[in-house]
Amino acid sequence: MKFTKPSLSISDQIVLLVRRGMAVPDPARAEHFLRHISYYRLRAYWLPFEQPAAADGDHTFRKGTSFEDALQLYMFDRHLRLLVMDAVERIEVSLRGGWAHHLAVTYGPHGYINPQIYGDPANYATALASLIEEIGRSRDTFIIHYGRKYSDPQLPPIWMAAEVMSLGRLSKWIGNLGARADRQAIAKTYGLDEKVLLSIAHHLTVVRNICAHHGRLWNKQFTVTMMVPNSPGSLKLAMNPQTTRKLYNTLATVGYMLQVIAPGSEWRRHLIELLDAYPLAPPAEMGFPANWRVLPAWRLPPA
Repeated sequence: MKFTKPSLSISDQIVLLVRRGMAVPDPARAEHFLRHISYYRLRAYWLPFEQPAAADGDHTFRKGTSFEDALQLYMFDRHLRLLVMDAVERIEVSLRGGWAHHLAVTYGPHGYINPQIYGDPANYATALASLIEEIGRSRDTFIIHYGRKYSDPQLPPIWMAAEVMSLGRLSKWIGNLGARADRQAIAKTYGLDEKVLLSIAHHLTVVRNICAHHGRLWNKQFTVTMMVPNSPGSLKLAMNPQTTRKLYNTLATVGYMLQVIAPGSEWRRHLIELLDAYPLAPPAEMGFPANWRVLPAWRLPPA
């Protein structure tokens, strides 16, 4: 099929939206956001208000739909991404530190490059090659200092190497540890089984990448999901096993882990306040169970 859709000026984009049934009460405001966000990007946020097309590609909007509705969903998703990114950053830093500390005290500062402690030699070789490239590209002062001062081993000690690793690469290094006792020692900090922690790390890598590239998050259907744990009970009770591909379980898990990493964190309170501030973003679309507000994980002490 040949692509035949024409390019439209911003004023023509507004005309098209109005023709399809969207109210645009302030055309100048709509033009501003279409110019600085783009029609295509905003389109993802007015899809929930569309009705089936009578003709291919010519969807109409439900009666009463306004440009402001799509804009509010966009604003909600933006604030949600920032909130989630803040949490994932703290979890990533914590995992780096836990991995580096355990392997350093167990196998020594450079024990992490010993192939004997890993289960899959091919995965180890791939991970090591990627790490060598990453360190070679690094302009961090501590990496440059190590390279100038020391020639053996070529790679820096684990606490330095951890600082240049992405969450995705870190999860592969942890997952390839040959001894379950090592993986479990890292997971124990969070009260989790090592398989659960690894599934969380893999999933949060995807979530982090969506946030970093400003992708749509709020009603995303994930292909890389997390295990629903049997313990701890507080996390199992908070999760929704019926909607494992939606965002809710991510948020429940992040809230749990932040309580371990930063016990005084107000992250869950901020999330609830965000949900309350944007009623056009129904929690059910993110996989929240109907009774989520009465679950212990979301019953917060008075501010």
